[in-house]
Amino acid sequence: MNGTVRRAALGTVMTLGGVGAAAGGLISLILSQSRSARRVVEQRSPIVGPPTGDGVYGDFPGVPINVTVLGDSSAVGLGVDSTNETPGVLIASALSDLALRPVNFTRLAWIGAQSRDLDVQVRISLEESPDLDLAIIMIGANDVTTRTRPSVSVRFLFEAVTRLKQTGCEVVVATCPDLGTIRPVRQPLRFIARRWSRQLAALQTVAVVQAGGRTVSLGAILGPAFARDPEMFSADEFHPSAEGYAAAAAVILPTAAAALGLWPEGAQPRDRPFGKERVTSVEHAALRAAERAGTEVSQADADAPVASGWARLRRRRPLAMVVVEDCVKTEDAGRR
Repeated sequence: MNGTVRRAALGTVMTLGGVGAAAGGLISLILSQSRSARRVVEQRSPIVGPPTGDGVYGDFPGVPINVTVLGDSSAVGLGVDSTNETPGVLIASALSDLALRPVNFTRLAWIGAQSRDLDVQVRISLEESPDLDLAIIMIGANDVTTRTRPSVSVRFLFEAVTRLKQTGCEVVVATCPDLGTIRPVRQPLRFIARRWSRQLAALQTVAVVQAGGRTVSLGAILGPAFARDPEMFSADEFHPSAEGYAAAAAVILPTAAAALGLWPEGAQPRDRPFGKERVTSVEHAALRAAERAGTEVSQADADAPVASGWARLRRRRPLAMVVVEDCVKTEDAGRR
């Protein structure tokens, strides 16, 4: 892994150490809040997630596009009952509509997964589908809650993306969500959870881009929107509801489509309300993305070395997705 990620991770650890030192006498309160929040979530969370939804989506001719979803409970869709409400199925169905081709979908994420588990998930996915076209990874929340060192988390993520890219598979990573919005979490733990999750999201972006993948930030999508609307949460007040997963899938979809060549790469009129795309250092792009939801970061030039240090920062217009009579429909959010 590039030294830039190591240095950035070290800086994060030092920063977090400073936060801990500043907290001083609040340490016991923070630990108590952490235990209390965990108990609330564990008592209300479902024991198992919805069905995998594995199968072929789209009634179209042609060779199927092979798509897999890896990661943790957010990739599983924990908190909803219907397979069609899970983020993986929402995206797979929408990709089929955009490509006018069937999509062969598999979900290999599991509840409680951390970045270290991606090694196994990637190995299984490549064994089951050696001609994988796209892997979508949603990971990071459990790394934060278990206080895994950022340098460890991003190393596993970097290795997973690198291995997938070596097979010709495109990779889109939805970075760590903003855990400061979780309702059972109170201040001052909320402030620290938000800081940790945003810093991990920035480090994930650096690692993924250096490995040749693309990232989409979920932080603020699962942040202010969730804070304003309790309907975005499921019953455990930790995992998203059907509405929450649809919001997350809506911002992941355009980047997933672009990775497959189904979405314009350059700035388009439909993207203008979200600002012009720009080329900047990967570190600066990572920090900006962590602060603003729906921001995509990728290599500045597909032909440039992955470790060139430059990245392209852009925002794509999301698609609103709803489930109607067991069919996933997409709609341009700009027309709503």
